[in-house]
Amino acid sequence: MNNQSLVTEFILRGFSEEPQLQSLFLILFLCLYTVALCGNSLIVAAITFNSGLHTPMYFFLVNLAVLDVICASTVVPKLLEILVAEKRNISYGGCMAQMFFLSWSVAAEVLLFTAMAYDRYVAICQPLHYGSMMNPRVCAVLAGAVWGMSVLGAGVNACLMLQLSFCGPNVVDHFFCEIPPLLLLSCSSTYVNDIMAIVADIFFAVLNFLLTMVSYGFIISTILKIRTAEGKRRAFSTCSSHLIVVTMYYSTIVYTYLSPGSGYSPGMGKVMAVLYATVSPALNPLIYTLRNKDVKGALKKVLISLGLHIRTESLPTSC
Repeated sequence: MNNQSLVTEFILRGFSEEPQLQSLFLILFLCLYTVALCGNSLIVAAITFNSGLHTPMYFFLVNLAVLDVICASTVVPKLLEILVAEKRNISYGGCMAQMFFLSWSVAAEVLLFTAMAYDRYVAICQPLHYGSMMNPRVCAVLAGAVWGMSVLGAGVNACLMLQLSFCGPNVVDHFFCEIPPLLLLSCSSTYVNDIMAIVADIFFAVLNFLLTMVSYGFIISTILKIRTAEGKRRAFSTCSSHLIVVTMYYSTIVYTYLSPGSGYSPGMGKVMAVLYATVSPALNPLIYTLRNKDVKGALKKVLISLGLHIRTESLPTSC
């Protein structure tokens, strides 16, 4: 507790002090958060209540939707509070909790991308063995590994952060508590934290990105061997959405976490954080649903059911 006694809260600098920009940011992030919550919740409902979508690919898609909600809900509510009430302070415990949940969701997503790439590899390159290689038990083990390893990684980083002393400036040049800008405020050595942040980024981001690319290398090679153009189109359509999401996500988090400490740029860090913490959770449901007929059909059924339920409740009851 001695390491924490001098700083009891942090001040989040946010984006800009200009009133016009504050209003613009408020509308932008409120819209992104609404889309992220509604879109991912609808995907979970559509897949859960449609037995035809109870397959490994959609099982992992549900996990991704849940992680997107966790990621956005960790960051955006506090950001909206800054923009509306201009309440920029956050307690020490709240800051550490925000950092932990964000690190957890980010690590879990990159691990989940690898699991989803493996699922697509088996489906396209080993179709005859798909039922045995991706049975419910295997899917459960993969999902458990994703959640367990991400919690462990986030927990290690959080414990190391709790060991640091914060005895001077407490203004975080960001709109939420993230590892790189917090390391800049520590008045004790961050050498171990810097090393562990790089190790974690290499394991969670670089290694998983390489595994994903290897999987897609085999997938593309197999697709090119398909003789008919229609067969190639159908095969590629099952994995193109995932490839778009992976490319967009990795390009942001690798920059953020691979250069902690003195090499970190607050301005660019904010831009990257906006992309992976708010834009990506909002776009993922749109990318997967707009390019997937099965999900669109299931979503229509859910929306029709909700509409009928609302209409039924609004009808007057007879005596």
